[in-house]
Amino acid sequence: MNRSMILYVVGHVVMLEGVMLLLPCLVSLIYQESEGIDYLVMAVICTLLGAIIVKHKPKVNVFYLKEGCIATALSWIALSIFGALPMCISGDIPSFTDALFETISGFTTTGASILNDVEALSRTTLFWRSFTHWIGGMGVLVFLLAVLPLSGGSNINLMKAESPGPSVGKLVPKIKYTARILYVIYIVLTAIEIILLIAGKMPVFHAFCTGFGTAGTGGFGTKNDSFASFSPYLQWVVTIFMILFGVNFNAYYLILFGNIKKALKMDEVRTYFLIIVAAIAVLVLNLIHTMDGFWTVLRHASFQVASIITTTGFSSVDFDLWNQTCRTILVILMFIGACAGSTGGGIKVSRFIIVVKSVIKELNSYLHPKSIKKIKMDGKPVEHEVVRAVNVYFITFIILFTTSVLLISFEGKDMTSNFTAVAATINNIGPGLELVGPTKNFNVYGTFSKYVLMFDMLAGRLELFPLLLLFYPPAWKELLAVRRRK
Repeated sequence: MNRSMILYVVGHVVMLEGVMLLLPCLVSLIYQESEGIDYLVMAVICTLLGAIIVKHKPKVNVFYLKEGCIATALSWIALSIFGALPMCISGDIPSFTDALFETISGFTTTGASILNDVEALSRTTLFWRSFTHWIGGMGVLVFLLAVLPLSGGSNINLMKAESPGPSVGKLVPKIKYTARILYVIYIVLTAIEIILLIAGKMPVFHAFCTGFGTAGTGGFGTKNDSFASFSPYLQWVVTIFMILFGVNFNAYYLILFGNIKKALKMDEVRTYFLIIVAAIAVLVLNLIHTMDGFWTVLRHASFQVASIITTTGFSSVDFDLWNQTCRTILVILMFIGACAGSTGGGIKVSRFIIVVKSVIKELNSYLHPKSIKKIKMDGKPVEHEVVRAVNVYFITFIILFTTSVLLISFEGKDMTSNFTAVAATINNIGPGLELVGPTKNFNVYGTFSKYVLMFDMLAGRLELFPLLLLFYPPAWKELLAVRRRK
C-alpha cells in the first residue's frame, strides 16, 4: 500500500483547510469579533502542519482504490478534528465532543445540530459551520483534483471514494478537468442563488450562509426556527435550488454543452422529479385542510419534500406535527435521497432504480428461465459489477443502520427518535422526528450515542466503504506492514 501517497493527500487536505479557515477570520474582521483570533491560530497551524507533510513528495504517485478510500476517510477525519478545534477554543461550543459533532455534521452536509440557541453563536462561527457545508457538498478531494498537479490516471480513485453514487465516471478524458467542470457548475449555481436571496431582501450575511447550506444540501440555518421566519419568496427560492442541487451534475454538463434532450432523458433525473411531484401531491392532499390557502400548503409541502429528498434539512414548519401519512412520506424520502453525482445524500435514486429493475428481471426469469436480459439505464446496459456493488451496498447499509439503532437504544429513548436519528445522520439529512424533530436537536443524546451518530454521518457521506475500510483489520495490517528490502 502506498502510504506516502496517502499521507501526501492528507497533508494537502490539512493545508487546504488552513487556507479555508482564513474566511471566517475575514468575517470576524468585518463584524469585529474576537473569535477570529482562534480561527487564525488554527489556520496557521493547519497550513504549517500540511506544508511539513507535503514537503516529502512520494516517489510513486500512482495509487489504487484502496489507497483512495483510506486517504479519503483519513482526510475527512482530519478535516473534522481541525475544523472543530476553533469552535471549541473560542468557547462558542465549549465541549470538544459537541464541537466535533457540529463540524462533522457540517462537512458531511448532514445539518444535525446539538445547539439549543443557534443565534447565540458569533457570526464567525455561524459562517464557518455553514461554509463547511459548501466544502463538503462537492467534496474537498474533488477540489484538490481540480487545482493540484496530482499526476497519474489513478486519480479517479480519489473521486470514486468521495463522490456519491453507485458509479463515478469522467465527463472529459482528464479527471482534473472533470473536477474543474463540476466546481464551475457548483460555484455558478451557488452565486445565482445568493444573488436571488439578496434580491429578496435577505441580509447579505444570511444570504451567503443560506447559499452555502443549500448548495451543499446541508441545512445549517442562521436562525433558531431554521427557515420559518423568512418570506414566502425566499422559501420558494431555496426550494427550487435545493431541488436543483439534488440533480445529477452530469445533466448540467450535458445542458451546458447543448445536449438538452440527452439530459432530459436521463432515467435517474426523470425518476427524481417524478418522486418529488408525487410526494408533494400526497402532502398537499393531506394538509389542504390544516392551513390557510392552497398556495401556503403547496409552499410548505414543496419546501419540506425538497429539503428531505435532497437531504438538506431546512424546515419552514414543524413537520413533526403533521399527520402520520405525511411523516411517513418524509421518512421514505430520507432513505431515497437525491441523484448520484449531486451534493445530496441518501441511498440515491439510481440505486433504487437498479434494485427495482433487478427485481423485475428476477420475476421475468421465473416466467422465462432461458431468457437473457440486461438491466439498462439511459438505454445502456448496467455492468454486472455495478449491480453487485449496489446489492452489497444495500446489505451493508441495513447492517450498519440496524447496529446503530441498537447501540443508541441503550440510552432508553423512544423508537421513533432513535430510528429517525440514525436515518437522519446516515442519510446526511439533519432533522428527524420526536426528540430530534425540526424544532429540537441532538443534544438529547449522550456522548457514546453522539460518537455512533458521528460515525454514521461520515459513513453516509463517504458511501460506507471508505470509512469501514479503516476498521477492517487486513487493511491496517497492509497499511502498517514494514516493506521488505530486496
